[in-house]
Amino acid sequence: MSGLGDDYLSAGFSRRLGWGSRPALLLVDPVMAYLAPDSPLFCDTADGALSAMASLLGAARAAGHPVAFTAVGFADETCAEAPLFATKVPGLRVFADGSPLAALPPQLSPAPGELVIRKHYASAFAGTALAAWLTAGRVDTVVIGGYSTSGCVRASAVDALQAGFRPMVVREACADRAPGPHTANLFDLDAKYADVVDLAEAAARLVVRE
Repeated sequence: MSGLGDDYLSAGFSRRLGWGSRPALLLVDPVMAYLAPDSPLFCDTADGALSAMASLLGAARAAGHPVAFTAVGFADETCAEAPLFATKVPGLRVFADGSPLAALPPQLSPAPGELVIRKHYASAFAGTALAAWLTAGRVDTVVIGGYSTSGCVRASAVDALQAGFRPMVVREACADRAPGPHTANLFDLDAKYADVVDLAEAAARLVVRE
């Protein structure tokens, strides 16, 4: 997309937000629904992103940075908490209470003091206390990985910007069910709403202690 990237740059897109001084790690819906081959939401590139998320998590914990996880959750398979979303995406039923597909994998088990957000919609900020939690921690930069790039990762990055945080979307730590939506959404996020960064850059920034 180099030609297209040059066109966006000349039109005033794709400028850098840059890193702030107080990052937090946000892992968006890194749950078994995207990792299990028998799941309707299975993503065959999710394992690579999981490994990258585990690396980010280790770096953030070692430096003492805030960490938050999200997971979609509903009381039952009717998904009554988000009826229109469930009408559009019936596969959301895998996030009903008690479903093993709604669980975080062992590699990303939350530690004491880390925030776990139960959400009903795509964005980690929609109807949750995430923005208030980040503000209370004086966070200015949100490092983002998760599933899927075109869905909940994108929605969360856009809302992070709109809430006044610097979204840093880590390329290797995101995955989607097809390469086209993954690549196109990373391009669009980088052009308009976030800085898309490599794992090496994000990990290096996260290992810096507060």
